[in-house]
Amino acid sequence: MSTRTPFSAIALVSPVQLMIGGIIFLPAIYVFWLSLNQSSFGQQTSFVGLANYAKVLADPYFWKALVNTVIVVAVVVHAELLIGLGMALFFASGVPFRPLLLAIVLAPYAVSEVSAVVMWRYLFEPDVGMMSRLLSTVGLPPIEWAVNPSHGLAMVSLLSIWLHLPFSFIILYAARLSIPSDLYEAASIDGASAWTSFRRVTLPLLMPALLIAALFRYIFAFRLFSEVWLMTGGGPARSTEVMAVYLYLEAFRYNAFGSAAATGWLLVLASLLLALFYLRRLYREMFARA
Repeated sequence: MSTRTPFSAIALVSPVQLMIGGIIFLPAIYVFWLSLNQSSFGQQTSFVGLANYAKVLADPYFWKALVNTVIVVAVVVHAELLIGLGMALFFASGVPFRPLLLAIVLAPYAVSEVSAVVMWRYLFEPDVGMMSRLLSTVGLPPIEWAVNPSHGLAMVSLLSIWLHLPFSFIILYAARLSIPSDLYEAASIDGASAWTSFRRVTLPLLMPALLIAALFRYIFAFRLFSEVWLMTGGGPARSTEVMAVYLYLEAFRYNAFGSAAATGWLLVLASLLLALFYLRRLYREMFARA
């Protein structure tokens, strides 16, 4: 029996493929070409090969931004997954007023990043912010996110977790609801404790959803920009920059489009390497045992 795709099917999907190529691949090829050239406003582009990559990799601010990105991404993604998993298990256990609580949990995903930053800046304003006053009431110092780099990165991490936690939660919650209750009944009959049921039943069946949520959140978190730019602007003294902020400054403050394009491709390569690791894990979890 022939397995060749009919020409009519190819004709039906070709417009979508052309659109994807025009929207994604052509700009990506152009950015790669730009990364091999020296380019700025009002100047003729000149081919420099890999000089832009060498310049970026020799810049200490790039490595500082990379370290900040890795720290923030590691904290944000793992905290989101742990909190989202706990919330998914809590909601699946039959919590009362579940529709109302679900609406409350999902509400941050409907808030724009600009509005969220404005709210958090006001809440955590060191002198008059409500959260700062609450911290002082319990004997804790305020979060000096505007002058202390570690406090600034902590604020960015907390804000990103608050904004994007609903994404991880809804994936894990849907995956938990898809697990048949018969498996838990069988485990209970066999005398399994709650921890054993979680370790032997829930966690293995949730692993593909966990990997999918981690994959998407790692990729999205690597592109973190709005929270940092609107909260700290990369300061003080460029100490809270992340990769996306570094790229923005190279392009639109220093007008070094070639270096910015090289930074963008380094960011893409880092995301692809990370995605490759998770995709291999996901393949083993979902298909290798079939």
